[in-house]
Amino acid sequence: MITWVRARLARLLRYGAVSVVSSTLSLVVLGTLVTTRTLAPGWANVVATAAGTFPSFELNRRWVWGRTGRRSMLAEIGPFCAMTFLGLALSTVAVACAGAFAASAGFSGVLRTGVIELANVAAWGSIWLAQFVVLDRVLFAASPRSTPASVPASSELPRSVSAP
Repeated sequence: MITWVRARLARLLRYGAVSVVSSTLSLVVLGTLVTTRTLAPGWANVVATAAGTFPSFELNRRWVWGRTGRRSMLAEIGPFCAMTFLGLALSTVAVACAGAFAASAGFSGVLRTGVIELANVAAWGSIWLAQFVVLDRVLFAASPRSTPASVPASSELPRSVSAP
C-alpha cells in the first residue's frame, strides 16, 4: 500500500511539473495576445490552450506515465483532446467574463491582463485534480497484467520433492 501511495504521489508531482510547463507556455501566449489586443480574451484563450496542449500531452504520456511507442488516436489522443476541450470551454467562459469585467471596471494594461490570466488559472485549476484521476485511472492506466491460467503464480509453484 505504501509503495502504491508513493508511486501515485511521485506521479502527481510529475503531473504538477508538466502543468507548470504547459500552463506557463499557455499564459505567456494568452498574456501576449491580450496585452497587445491582437485577439479578444476568449479567442486568445483558444490559441493559448492550443499552444499548451501538445507539450502537455507528450510530457504527460512519456514522462509522467512512461508511455512510449505509437500513440493511439482512439485511446489516447482523442480522449486527451476531449478533456482539453472541456477545460478550454470552461476557461474561455471564465476569461471572456473576466475580460468583460475588466473592461467595465476600466482596467487596462497589466491589471486587465492579470485579471484575465487569473480567471484562466482558476478555471484550469478547478479541474486539475479531476483530470489527473482520469489520466491515471483511465487514459494512461496500466494494462492489467494477467497470468495465463495454465501457469501458476510463483507462490503456487510446487516445491521440489526429494527422492524417497
